[in-house]
Amino acid sequence: MAGQDTRIAIVGGGMGGLTAAIALRKIAGVQATVFEQAGKLGEVGAGVTVAPNAARVLERLGVLDRIRRVGAVPDGHGVYLNAMGGLVTDAAWEDSAKQHQNIGMYRPDLIDALAQEVDPATIRLGHRLVSVQTLGSGVRLEFENGADDVFDAVIGADGIHSVVRGAVGQFPEPVYSGYIVYRGVVDASRLPGDWRMISQVWMGNRRHFMCYPLQQRKLFNFVAGIPSDRPLRGAWSGPAEVRELAAEFAGPDWDPKLQEFIGCIEHTFWWGLFDHEPLANWSRGPITLLGDAAHTMLPHQGQGVNQAIEDSMALATFLAAAESVADIPEAFRRYTSVRMQRTAILQNGSRRAGAMFDAQHEFADLKKRDADLRVGRDFRRSAVFDYDAQKVAEQALNRFQGVPVA
Repeated sequence: MAGQDTRIAIVGGGMGGLTAAIALRKIAGVQATVFEQAGKLGEVGAGVTVAPNAARVLERLGVLDRIRRVGAVPDGHGVYLNAMGGLVTDAAWEDSAKQHQNIGMYRPDLIDALAQEVDPATIRLGHRLVSVQTLGSGVRLEFENGADDVFDAVIGADGIHSVVRGAVGQFPEPVYSGYIVYRGVVDASRLPGDWRMISQVWMGNRRHFMCYPLQQRKLFNFVAGIPSDRPLRGAWSGPAEVRELAAEFAGPDWDPKLQEFIGCIEHTFWWGLFDHEPLANWSRGPITLLGDAAHTMLPHQGQGVNQAIEDSMALATFLAAAESVADIPEAFRRYTSVRMQRTAILQNGSRRAGAMFDAQHEFADLKKRDADLRVGRDFRRSAVFDYDAQKVAEQALNRFQGVPVA
């Protein structure tokens, strides 16, 4: 992109915002400024999966080796199990070429690995955005602490409650899934010595429980989905008692091995599962959206963070082709046109996956659920894990520019 003095602000210093900052510098040659409302960079201490489609991006950005060193690659494919631990099917855990595998990451470790690639001088902590104003030339940002500044362009990576999203004329209502999740991590030394170092999902009685290794197998992440109307009566999240979680999977209808795992949990918290319908637009002039701000999705396909990472590569690719600041709105429009359909499909797919795990709607027929899980394994590998965000963006850029695509 012409002019390294181009001023771009990224609102949100989470995993998507930091990846965008790295991609803009390494792909588009722009040093963006990152604004984070918290007093320090960090995430809730639970797990996330870096999937092959995102690992491909992170490899090209030069950060994958560091992520692998602090993450955990499982021993093999994950498994979907019934409530008593019987095998339903295995799960795709790598791309078709077997070049990239899922990596279990402790969220604070992933934030730290990404932050090491971002110049600390470009990160502004304690900046909660309150206003976005498009000017005749540029965009003014105003913050709760009284700071304000004008930028050539703004990228909203500020999550489901995005302030930037309003500046592109999008005001989606959060949609509650009817489920909460209990989340947290377990010290792996508390688990039985023969505990399997893979992802495992137990499914039964409109509930599911997932666990997988993190942090070079020193920790295990867990996520337990439970039907509840709690978020409709107050806060969306909060601390929880382990006995609440244990009671949901107690009794003779649940695998004793799962109950043994739950018995090793010392702390947990609950989180309401919300998403929103796909947006009609992500960009307006020199303002665009990225990650949850653009496409909040349920966690059942493990693609929320991974789609933000794909967004970052695609956005940087289009900005790299912008010859001047005046070309940024067109770069943002191109980015939006390429990314919206894929993320909308995955938003809906994540809802469908949750219905499968919890035997809801058409998947109350367990034979249909199990058949769909088996078929979905190969679809997930080809349609989700094999996706190359940079290649797709480059091919689209050639089409936009009228260059023949080989």
